[in-house]
Amino acid sequence: MNELKQKNIPVISVGAMVEQLSGSYETIINSGLPIKTMPSVMLWGPPGIGKSQAIRQIGERIEKKTGKKVNFTDVRLLLFNPIDLRGIPTANADKTLAVWLRPQIFQMDASEDVVNILFLDEISAAPQSVQAAAYQITLTRTVGEHRLPDNCIVIAAGNRITDRSVAYKMPKALANRLLHFEVEGNFDSWKEWAVKTGINEKVIGFLSFKRDYLLSFDAASEDLAFPTPRSWEMVSNLMNGVSDDPEKMYPLIAGLVGIGAAVEFRTWTGVYKDLPKIEDIFDGKEVPVPKSTDTLYALISSMLAYAREHKSEMDRIMNSIRYAFKMPPDFSTVLMKDYMYIEEGYDKKLVAIPEFMKWLETRGSLLNGSV
Repeated sequence: MNELKQKNIPVISVGAMVEQLSGSYETIINSGLPIKTMPSVMLWGPPGIGKSQAIRQIGERIEKKTGKKVNFTDVRLLLFNPIDLRGIPTANADKTLAVWLRPQIFQMDASEDVVNILFLDEISAAPQSVQAAAYQITLTRTVGEHRLPDNCIVIAAGNRITDRSVAYKMPKALANRLLHFEVEGNFDSWKEWAVKTGINEKVIGFLSFKRDYLLSFDAASEDLAFPTPRSWEMVSNLMNGVSDDPEKMYPLIAGLVGIGAAVEFRTWTGVYKDLPKIEDIFDGKEVPVPKSTDTLYALISSMLAYAREHKSEMDRIMNSIRYAFKMPPDFSTVLMKDYMYIEEGYDKKLVAIPEFMKWLETRGSLLNGSV
């Protein structure tokens, strides 16, 4: 058990944390309560687990559920000196007093139809003198003469000391001003985000097949490249933007997730050559179902990618659901669950398809209440 888990703070998945915090902020905002009703939040977790992405998801949900525009300010405290948070001193008009110019991070829109999120990232990597300067931000929402607007949410994040990244022990006085969560990796919540975000189908397929490779962080290891949600997102960006060929992209992939994971990924993607033509499935043609487990995972990821691109063509989605009946029950369940991730509210569109309702009647119990 690591150090932070011994210090009596809850451990929560990234997806559950997004649900918990966004739901709380939405309730506070829609009830007309002051945003400061919610204490400032501190997220702890290993490098690359997706803390920054999660805060942006919270902002997107707040924007959708409250109708307010959300502005996001990302501040890396590691790059600041204590004086930077207060601003630059200059003389007043009669040169008798020092006046502190407001730092750029405090230039926020205070309008009633706006919510600001101030994200203090890598706070645990900042020297204690800088962390101390963050006391006022987290508690009184001020620094020196400068005050955050009332419509500002404050969330901090950082790596744990046990991660052996750059991290300083947080002073007790600062820690006691924050609501703490330790964030852990969870494949299901990552996959929901990955499907909605457009992560490359081969990355989703491989990680569905070998979930342990989503996050393989060892604090005791000296490896420079290792698999994390962040490094897999970078792999996806390269494959979506440069080339979808894992053989051609292998050196770049290995430089992001490490040689071991890259070799496994490159080898596994060889199953794509054995896949049936995905378009034929969505056209309703008779297509055989692959037998091997790894090929079935590749098939599901390819069908999901195709469905995501043709999500409004419900007749073709219907044909793919008919095909899913021929798959082993556990794999057809994975596919239907993935379909529900395509966009928010897509499950309601699926329910309008008779074949999907038939699938629910026969295999829906395998979804564990997903609908």
